[in-house]
Amino acid sequence: MKRAGVLMLAAVPVAIAATAYGFSSTAHTDPRSAHPSAATQRRAPEGLAAPAMKNLAQELVASAENSTLDWRSAYAYIQDIGDGQGYTAGIIGFCTGTHDLLVLVERYTAAHPGNGLARYLPALRKVDGTASHEGLDPGFQAAWRAEAKVPAFQAAQDAERDRIYFDPAVSTAKRDGLGPLGQFIYYDAIVFHGPGTDGFYGIRERAMRQAKTPAEGGSEKAYLSAFLDVRRATMRAKHPGIDTTRVDTAQRKFLEEGNLSLHTPLVWKVYGETYKVP
Repeated sequence: MKRAGVLMLAAVPVAIAATAYGFSSTAHTDPRSAHPSAATQRRAPEGLAAPAMKNLAQELVASAENSTLDWRSAYAYIQDIGDGQGYTAGIIGFCTGTHDLLVLVERYTAAHPGNGLARYLPALRKVDGTASHEGLDPGFQAAWRAEAKVPAFQAAQDAERDRIYFDPAVSTAKRDGLGPLGQFIYYDAIVFHGPGTDGFYGIRERAMRQAKTPAEGGSEKAYLSAFLDVRRATMRAKHPGIDTTRVDTAQRKFLEEGNLSLHTPLVWKVYGETYKVP
């Protein structure tokens, strides 16, 4: 799906958005997953949904997506990274070629008519599903960066991130009986691969064939290990030579340490760079 995961291949910039690969913008409905009950929804946020934990999750994702812990600095990000998805932009790598950027601008414009991106909606609809910039150049990138300074547009990016990626990942992880680390592992996977059957949900289904989830009576550590194995293999199958350190020396490290609750302090590496959260 997305942006700025570093793809270590020849002649590819370090800031490339590896997460754009394999994205399906149509959300997958898992027949085994029921919506949380009203009583569950009324409870205080738990796990990764708690504010401090959610911020930590964004820092972890940003270390792989943007090579920084300052995830808020990415609201204004926009670049065509040459992955066939058009422009990739914002805190979670919305793409002009994968429908999610179009939906973001449509929903934002419905709430805030006359914003600086509204005039590009006809072009965004035309290029949706393609790598084309037709009707977007030369002004769209500058318009995005300018609008990204507006608090309402930052809030719109947050809302779409939650609606399409964070909330489905966390709720699915909770139904599978997973704690904060597992919830983050799901979230990072849906960010990178997208939520389609050829993305996160497909990885989950293959992992569930190899190990039982805690909700099915299995070991949380064993299931998460199987999930990471499947995810790493999926990354390598699509792009041999891709750097998988966001799995190998970050998530796998936390799992091997037994840190299923994502307690801080945390130390991890992505693409050879060390990050620390006290």
